[in-house]
Amino acid sequence: MRWDLYYRGSLSSCNYSCGYCPFAKTRNTRSELARDRRQLLRFQHWTARQTARLGILFTPWGEALGHRAYRRTLIELSHQPNLERVAIQTNLSAPLQELAEASPRLALWATYHPGQTSLQRFAAQCARLDDLNIGYSVGMVGLKEHFADLTRLRQLLPPERYLWINAYKRRSDYYTAADIDFLKSIDPYFNYNLHRYPSFNTACQAGHRSFAVDGEGNLRRCHFVGEVLGNIYESDFARHLKPRLCPNQTCGCYIGYIHRPVLQWEQRFGPGYLERIPKSGSAVNLPEESSL
Repeated sequence: MRWDLYYRGSLSSCNYSCGYCPFAKTRNTRSELARDRRQLLRFQHWTARQTARLGILFTPWGEALGHRAYRRTLIELSHQPNLERVAIQTNLSAPLQELAEASPRLALWATYHPGQTSLQRFAAQCARLDDLNIGYSVGMVGLKEHFADLTRLRQLLPPERYLWINAYKRRSDYYTAADIDFLKSIDPYFNYNLHRYPSFNTACQAGHRSFAVDGEGNLRRCHFVGEVLGNIYESDFARHLKPRLCPNQTCGCYIGYIHRPVLQWEQRFGPGYLERIPKSGSAVNLPEESSL
């Protein structure tokens, strides 16, 4: 058995202040950071006791990689026998050298934020990951004012490095046909992120093979369904994991729709689907968007 977990503790501080980001720039107090570290350590100890194989993606409200507690946890988890993959979403502003201690099961989901750092500095951090032989994907939000940055970032990255684009969905008519063609020329999977798919009463692995965990151990199907199913620190928590139909009207976020069986995302992306790293050549055989 394998479970895919999305962990989000109480950390909420971020060193960036992107206008399009739902996570406001905040600064946690020392006591709040200490609480988050205790939550993180408890979660790590819990994973070591599990007999299931685990894939974990850390999806913090803020920037976690800048905190040494997270770097050490990622390194240690990458060497844990029952961990198949461990990854984290990050803006790559943190020091990276320490991650050289990790096993190849560690990967990063790196996002470039124009206006918060320079392209050159971000690309240098990506090159550092290449030197350290750490897997990673790179992405941006597809705002029109950042199209030139997208083009330049594509030029700065190795040609084999996947550059994903999150569609800006706050306006349904935001992109022209020419815009979409441009974005698909950079990210062949862009169309799959462009839409919000009808999902009510459709099959999803969320709450069965994948689930979200907060700092207190509360278990939810995913980050987009607020209902608490149980708590992972209960001895019989696994009884809450079972096939369910989606209660939401639509699903439009990568970490949500990849668990829809109709998309077969794990089969297409292979072992890198949590950190958003596709298999070579997999883009040509995906189902049509209209069937999802």
